[in-house]
Formats: sequence, C-alpha cells, structure tokens
Amino acid sequence: MKEASIGENAALRRTSAGMRRRTEGEPFGSNAVRLSWREWAVVVAAAALFVLGAPRLWMRAERFRPEPDFRIPYSLANDYWMFERLCRATSTETDAVFVVGDSAIWGHYVAQDETLSHDLAELTGRRFVNAGVEGLHPAALAGLVRYYGGALRGRRVLAQWNPLWIASPRRDLSAEKEFAFNHPELVPQFFPKIPCYRASFSTRVHRCLTRRLLFFAWVRHLRIRCFEGMDLASWTVEHPWRNPIAKARFDLPQDAPSPESDFQPWTARGVRKQDFDWVDLDASLQWRFFREALATLRRRGNRVFVLVGPFNEHMLTEAGLRRYKALRRAALAWLQAEGIPCLAAAPPPSELYADASHPLAKGYKMIARELAADPAFQRFLGAVGP
Repeated sequence: MKEASIGENAALRRTSAGMRRRTEGEPFGSNAVRLSWREWAVVVAAAALFVLGAPRLWMRAERFRPEPDFRIPYSLANDYWMFERLCRATSTETDAVFVVGDSAIWGHYVAQDETLSHDLAELTGRRFVNAGVEGLHPAALAGLVRYYGGALRGRRVLAQWNPLWIASPRRDLSAEKEFAFNHPELVPQFFPKIPCYRASFSTRVHRCLTRRLLFFAWVRHLRIRCFEGMDLASWTVEHPWRNPIAKARFDLPQDAPSPESDFQPWTARGVRKQDFDWVDLDASLQWRFFREALATLRRRGNRVFVLVGPFNEHMLTEAGLRRYKALRRAALAWLQAEGIPCLAAAPPPSELYADASHPLAKGYKMIARELAADPAFQRFLGAVGP
C-alpha cells in the first residue's frame, strides 16, 4: 500500500510538471476557449447590432396603430415601452393634443369612450391622445416624460396636476418611513433624495442605466407582455417544460376597465368626509417633480396647458376644504406667474365622483365642456400645427 501511494504521488508530480511546461508562457492557458482580439471585436459588434436592432425589428412585427380612444391597457401600466410607442405613433399628427396624467386621466372608473380625452375630442373635433398611466404620481411623470417622452417634442400637451398627491406626506413621498409606491423605476435614484425610497445601491444603478436605452424598455415589455412579469431565467424555472419562443406575442391586449367593477358614487359606498394632512407646496416633493416635468416639456418646445384636478372637494371637511383651496390658489398663482395657461375646473356634483379624484362618465363630460369653453384653452389649441 505504501509503495503504491508513493508511485501515485510521483505520477501526479510528473503530470503537474508536464502541464506547467505546456502552459508556460500562455496567458490564461487553463481556459478551454480563448478569443483573439478580432474574435472579441466580432462578438462586441454582434451584441451591439442586437441591442440596437432587436427593438426596432420588434416594432415592425408588433403592429401598433392606436385608435382614437386608445389608452395603455391597465395590465401594461408599468410598460414604458408602450408609452413611448404611443408617443411615436401619434407624434406625426400635428393637430393632436397629448393628455398626460394619472388614473384620473386614464379613466379608472369609465370605459375608454367615456374618458376626458374622448369628450374633448367630441367637443373640439381635434385628436386628444389619452397618454394617462395608472398610478402615475408627479415624480414618476417627470421621469416618464424625460426618458420615454422624447417623441412628444414640439407637440401640444395637456398636463394634469392632481392635488391628491400632496394630501399627505406619504402620498407626497416626503414621509421618512419606507413604503412601496408606484413606478419606482421612474423616480430619481440618487438626487433629489426621496426619504421613503430605500432601494439598494445596485438597484438604483441598474435603474439609472436601464432607462437610458430603448433595448431595456423592450426587454421590460417582453417580460410584462409575454413572461408574466418575470425575467427569462425565472420564467424557465417556473415553466421548465414550456418553449419560451412560443410565448412571443405580436398582438396587443384589448382595452379593459380597471379591476374596479363597482362604478358607484363615493356617497353610495359609505365613505366619510376627510380632513387630509396637506403638505405645503414649498415643502412638497411631488410639486417639485411636477414643475420639473413642465420644465422638461417646455425645453423641448411643447405648448403646455395644465388642468388642476379633478379633485372631489365634496369629500373634504370644512377645515380640509379651506386648506385645499389655499393650496390650489398657490399652485394656480405659480403657473400663471410662469406664463403657463391653466384651469382649475369646477368640481362636478358629488354624485358624479367615484372617490377623491376620479369622476364618473358624466363628471368627465362636465369638465370637458368647461375646458372647451375656456378662452385660455382655446388659445392653447390655436391653429393646426405645433
């Protein structure tokens, strides 16, 4: 046994010495595959071609011709590729007006032919593009416009300021306690600091990088549309026997109302009047981000009109209503001082609201009529052309 062990050790030493001699002077000699600099250049070129070309080829395959009342499907609210495609697809219509805002613009409690954009189109004879996104608070709006709204350059934009986003420090994102909020990918990752946002450093860096290239917006689109919101690796683990190529879809989902199926007035639900913990405009993060969104649009040559609301004043206590009206006056005063045309539409009757900021169908019609009759809004529409 001892002699065999000595022999084996000697053989191992000779083998190791031979391997050292064969790899001596060869960098990375233990690697199974080594690429020359020319081969690396081919790999880099092929990867760059794929990153730049794949999203554009997919655009050709996935046909997208939005109808007049099209809105981004509820299931794709986090799919910013769809917002960018909507802007691109309608940007050539020189008389179109893009309506941007949160679920009150999208039409959370109404069908797509009952939204504000639909009613404005009927009243004015112009094309109003419903570019509203579910849960789009002003901090997210600023990021959406900046990173995915380049095709809006030079167009008319009707932007919504919803006071609900300053109705509490939590909604304003200025609360210190961490909590999850909508569209964290769109908010500033490092500056200005959002106190309740506690993502890791690597997550913040990743989000900064991925929103700069169309390729990553396309990958996000595929994840949401084809792979149940998962990345390819996670999806294959969950579905090991299914072919991921077969999941590719070139159609788009049809519009459907939000999961809220009970389109009743807030008074029929037993909701009580509230006294919100309003945040001063000077200290508000959401107001700051809304102003940044307006500044981005104006730098790009957009003609902007701001709709303040629609907010359900009937839901407020007397003290809350006084505070709200003071904040609304301050917002209107700032907009007017900046030369931005604006309107705080009169609130529809109480029974035409579903909750604090979502009108029902007849409520949208009332707001649309007031907007269409407003002289400043008529000047904003102006003649055909940007």
